[in-house]
Amino acid sequence: MKLLHVDSSVLGANSVSRRLTANAVADWVATHPGTEVEYLDLAVAAPSHFDADSLGFRLPEGTPLTDVQKRENAVSEQLVSQFLAADVIVVGAPLYNFSIPSQLKAWIDRLAQPGRTFKYTEKGPTGLATGKAVIVVSTRGGIYSTSEAGQAAEHQESYLQVVFGFFGITDVRFVRAEGLAMGDQQKAQALEAAAGDIRRAATEAANQGSAVAVA
Repeated sequence: MKLLHVDSSVLGANSVSRRLTANAVADWVATHPGTEVEYLDLAVAAPSHFDADSLGFRLPEGTPLTDVQKRENAVSEQLVSQFLAADVIVVGAPLYNFSIPSQLKAWIDRLAQPGRTFKYTEKGPTGLATGKAVIVVSTRGGIYSTSEAGQAAEHQESYLQVVFGFFGITDVRFVRAEGLAMGDQQKAQALEAAAGDIRRAATEAANQGSAVAVA
């Protein structure tokens, strides 16, 4: 089994999402011995944002490419191949200004390749990255999950649920730690709850004997 561990927080050692993804990966490996882990730090090695050159993989086959487009295509190919090779993906996704970090969005933009992670049919889009489990560790300074206004304001978990579903991944689970900026007591409670959710998810996955997402 292959697990891809992806972090996107820019806070380094001060990042809560990084701490929780590390815990999620450790718990997964403990309950799934022999798991091969590959690590991707998007705060250090993020692909460039989309421009005309990085869209080269969408051009018709046989279209002459510039040297820059060839280099950008190689980046996109490496990232989508890495993603498709993984059975489980653990993603650290902090909430930045109501959405995900731009580095994480840039990675997703490279994964969204027709013919690789999805295709269009006469009945609409079909995801091609099936049979995977996604682990999303969601961290938030405020509390968004308990009110309609909060749920409407966040475009973090809702976006990730949709985009991974678009890729054909039906098993996307979230471990959420929110209210992290609302005092020490609230932060401690959020971290304790998230740690418990991670442990339970890893145990449930081991009991099911399949690559179920823990996040």
